[in-house]
Amino acid sequence: MANKYGALFTIKLGSHPALVLSSLEMAKECFTTNNLAVSSRPRQVTTKHLGYNYAMFGFGPYGPYWRELRKITTLELLSNCRLEQLSYIRVSEVENDIKALYKLWIKKKNMSGLILVELKQWFWDLNLNVILRMIAEKRCFGTSDGVNEEEARRCQKALEEFFHLMGLFVVSDAIPCFGGLDLGGHERAMKKTAKELDSILGEWLEEHKRRRASSEAKGEQDFMDIILSILDRKELEGYNADTINKATCLVRSPFSFLHGAFLKGLCLSMSSKQGSP
Repeated sequence: MANKYGALFTIKLGSHPALVLSSLEMAKECFTTNNLAVSSRPRQVTTKHLGYNYAMFGFGPYGPYWRELRKITTLELLSNCRLEQLSYIRVSEVENDIKALYKLWIKKKNMSGLILVELKQWFWDLNLNVILRMIAEKRCFGTSDGVNEEEARRCQKALEEFFHLMGLFVVSDAIPCFGGLDLGGHERAMKKTAKELDSILGEWLEEHKRRRASSEAKGEQDFMDIILSILDRKELEGYNADTINKATCLVRSPFSFLHGAFLKGLCLSMSSKQGSP
């Protein structure tokens, strides 16, 4: 189509016009000189139901709220200084898991001194432990005290559903007049998953509030603690502090799922080449 119509042309996606760029020069022009004109995102069904009605800044439309949340995230949550302060989490989780593997080897090694380990699940559990500790100081897998594997599997399942639903095509996004029909039942599934995730995040947030109220919050702060301190029950562009906190913490979790899925896929690829599980 670029060969026929040129490096810049529009097409219709349902009832919505879309601009197609097919050259480096046009891309530079859009994302530098005219970047504000292309910085927003469409208001889709997925981000409405799964993103706290567009409060999840990673998928929300461009505007004052998006700019404020990006500033908070960049300066307070994902800055080099903050990630360095939380680096002990990554170190401790890797050490704990390697020790657990060693104990498993001692217990189950065969006559040749070998054991089979499913690294796909191992990488996923490690990845989820790291990200949940950074978000809410939750360690959900392993042998240490306070581990709640039932809660962890519940969270894992909800995140998998979240990511699956985020990638679905919803007819009403392209043809709004079909919005009330819920073709395929996707919106119903999104509402169910959103309710489950909100329940999990709500429980964690209430725990953090109780700790702060009883002055038990000590040591390094996780993401929920930081956002609680910054917002302090304030509202931003109509969103209350609790909604912003849960939406901002949730936006970090899908990317951890991507990372875990990548590691699991890598292990699967390696095992298939070697012909062993």
